[in-house]
Parts: sequence; C-alpha cells; structure tokens
Amino acid sequence: MNDTSRSDENGPEELTPEARQVLQRARRSFGFSVGILLLGFIAIGFALVYRAVRDAPPPEIAEAVTLAGDAEILSAIVSEGRINITYVSEGTTRLALFDAATGELLNEIAIEAD
Repeated sequence: MNDTSRSDENGPEELTPEARQVLQRARRSFGFSVGILLLGFIAIGFALVYRAVRDAPPPEIAEAVTLAGDAEILSAIVSEGRINITYVSEGTTRLALFDAATGELLNEIAIEAD
C-alpha cells in the first residue's frame, strides 16, 4: 500500500503551527465577512419595513359631519380616529365627538361655566 492509505488508517496528520495560523486567519476572515453580510441583510430588512410602514395609506376621514343649523364652530380637532368639534348653538357651548371614518355622532356634551 502507499503512504496516503496508511495516514487514512491512522487518522489525519497533525498540522504544523504555520498551517494552524493560516487556518485561524482564514476562519477569522470568514467570520468577519459573514458578520458584515448579516448586518447588510438586517439593514435591508429594516429598509423594507420602513418603506412598507411609511407608504401606508392615511386613515380615512369623513367628508362631512352634521351639526345644528345655527351652530357657530369654535374649534375642530382630528385626533386618534375622532373628530372633536366645539360649537355654540342656541346660547349653549357644546362638544360633539364624531367617528373620523364614518362621520357618525358618538357623543355630545354640553359645556357649562360655573
């Protein structure tokens, strides 16, 4: 038999210190490259999520809400899916809360001064 078959039977040959250093350097270089690759994939993932969230359509807002005919609007605010309108009607100040998507009146509160 030849020399290579004997080394296979006895197990792998020991590496020289220089060969070990080269393998260690190659492993470090490979680990660094894989780390950079993973960071790149994470950055691409964040960019895709950012674009998907940023490009989401704005929430729907009702085109019109109905108040009393003689109402004088003092303020109107759109906040958290609701339209809050403060108005004066028949000498009474009122706060009306509407659903922003449908324009449906959810609640109306009379505001009285002490």
